[in-house]
Amino acid sequence: MAASEPLVVLEALAGHRSAPSLVTPDATDWPGVADPEVLRAQLVDWLGQYANAGTRRTYAYALGLPIAWVDAIGGAPTREAGRGAPPPAQAGPLHDLAWFRWCARQTLDPRDATARHVKAWLHALDAAGAQRRTRQRMLSTLSALYGHLAETGVVAANPAALNRARLGLSSTARDASPTVRLTAEQLKALLVAAARLPYSRSPRLARLYALRAVAMVALLTLGLRISEVVGLDRGDLYRSGGDDVLRVLGKGGLHREVYVTDLVRDALTAYLTERDRVRDAAVPARRGRTGAGDAPMLATREEGRCSRVDLYTLLRRIAAQAGPALDGVADRVHPHALRHAYVTIALEQDARIQHVQADVGHATIATTQHYDRGRRTRASTAADLVAAAIAAAPAPSS
Repeated sequence: MAASEPLVVLEALAGHRSAPSLVTPDATDWPGVADPEVLRAQLVDWLGQYANAGTRRTYAYALGLPIAWVDAIGGAPTREAGRGAPPPAQAGPLHDLAWFRWCARQTLDPRDATARHVKAWLHALDAAGAQRRTRQRMLSTLSALYGHLAETGVVAANPAALNRARLGLSSTARDASPTVRLTAEQLKALLVAAARLPYSRSPRLARLYALRAVAMVALLTLGLRISEVVGLDRGDLYRSGGDDVLRVLGKGGLHREVYVTDLVRDALTAYLTERDRVRDAAVPARRGRTGAGDAPMLATREEGRCSRVDLYTLLRRIAAQAGPALDGVADRVHPHALRHAYVTIALEQDARIQHVQADVGHATIATTQHYDRGRRTRASTAADLVAAAIAAAPAPSS
C-alpha cells in the first residue's frame, strides 16, 4: 500500500463526512494506530480464513472495513470482467457506528480495546436504534475477530467475550424475525412476474434476461443464501446418485449438496440454453474451447458474475410488478425472504425439521452435522415439497 493510502483507508473507515474532523491534513495513519500496515495485515489474515467471498464481505462491511481489502484476498479481482464494480450500498443509520469507525472516532487502537469499550459501543448502537438482533449479530462478528486475534497473540484476551445474558443479548433473547413471511402463492407470483417484465428493447436480450430472472427466483426457492446463488458456477450442477444436485459453497467454506427440483432444473436449462445460443451467435467459437463448467451460473451480458446488489435490485423490481399477490409486502421482499419462505413452507408441508436444516445449511444446529453426503438421499430433502406447494398454488390474477 502506498504511503498516502492509509489516509484513504481511514476515510473509508470513518466515513467521508466525518473524516476531516478526525485527521489533520498531513495525517498518514488511523487515529490512535501507530502501525496501520500491521493492523491491516492482521485483519486480512483473519478474513482470509473464510473461503466464501460473500462471508468475507459481510464481516468486513459489518465492521466498517474497506471492501476492497477482502476482494483482493487470494488474488480475487476487484472488478468484474468488462464492467465496473457494483455500486456500494447506501449508508444505513448505523453506518458510522461500525466498530472500526467507532474506534477511529475515539482515537482508539482496536487492539487496545477492552470490555469497557465494547460495552460503550453496544450502548451507542442501542441509543442509535439498533435492534437486539442487530446488536447480537454485530457482537458475534466482533467476538469472532478478537477470538482470532487472541489465538494469534495479537491481543491478550477477547474483549467481546461478554456475558450476553446481562446485556440482554443471550441466544434465547430473540425478537420476532422482521423478515416478511411469503406464501407459496406469492413465490409463484414472483416467478410469473420475472418472466413477464420487459428487460430490453432487443427481443433477443429481453428473452435472455427474462429467463435469467426466472432462474434467479427459482434458485432462491431452494432456500439458498444470495451469496451462495452468486457464487454458483455451471459446473456446480451435476448428477449424483441418479439425481440432479447443486454443489453449494456455504458459510465457513463448507460445501453441501442441494437437490434440484423440476422447477429449478427447467428454469436453469432454459436460461443456459438461451445464454449459449446468444453468446455463440455474438462471439465466434474458438477452436478447442473447453466446457463452461467454471463460468458463473448467473452471468452478466459480458459473462461476468452477477453481484448480490444486481440480484437484490432485480428481485425488488420483480416484486414491485408481481401484482395483487404482493400488495403491501413488495417493498419488503429481499433474497433472504425467499430463504425464510423455504423453511416455513417446508415445515407447513410437514417436512422433518432435520431435513430442512440440512437443506439450508444451518451450521449452528447440531443435528445438521449428521447429514453428510453419505447419508443424504432424495427422501431427506424438503425441496420437492416446496416445489409442489408452489406448483399447486393458484396462479396470480392479472
